[in-house]
Amino acid sequence: MLRIVTYPHPALRYESRPLARIDGELRAKVRAMFELMYEARGIGLAANQVALPYRFFILNLTADPEQKDQERVFINPEIGKRYSSIEDEEGCLSLPGLYAKVRRARKIKVRAFDLEGNPVEVDAEDLLSRAIQHETDHLSGRLFIDYLGPPARNAVAAKLREFETKFREAQAAGEFPDDDEIKRQLDGL
Repeated sequence: MLRIVTYPHPALRYESRPLARIDGELRAKVRAMFELMYEARGIGLAANQVALPYRFFILNLTADPEQKDQERVFINPEIGKRYSSIEDEEGCLSLPGLYAKVRRARKIKVRAFDLEGNPVEVDAEDLLSRAIQHETDHLSGRLFIDYLGPPARNAVAAKLREFETKFREAQAAGEFPDDDEIKRQLDGL
């Protein structure tokens, strides 16, 4: 059963592997991820946020489960060109309740595959651009907090320590294996 993992779960720092096959199992995982994302009131979710070590993510900028026509799946995404930049607030389902301003490209060009295996090329700007960059970073083991300068990092330090304490307590209670075992499990998937 999939669930959204929170910082500092090792899957969030795991370098995702490209997907080689699109099948019924993947489609079922994508559907489950959309349900989790909607439940958490998010607009995007990367595979490693549910402890899957693969290069894909989902988006629905409306965050509305009734608007299935707005659902998008990006498999093996590659961001090509980046244009200009803008700073805006970001949050993350793996860092619930934590928000900070992050500078990202205002406009990007991204290539990926959809859930049918068709190549797609998207010129994205504004929120779509930000969401694609945020989720693509996840697939490389990067989090939005990695972009924060010292003052912003200090401002969120207590909240990060709180996440770490909660996660370590969950491990101690047997809810999660230790970090090395989690990494072995990811390597084995």
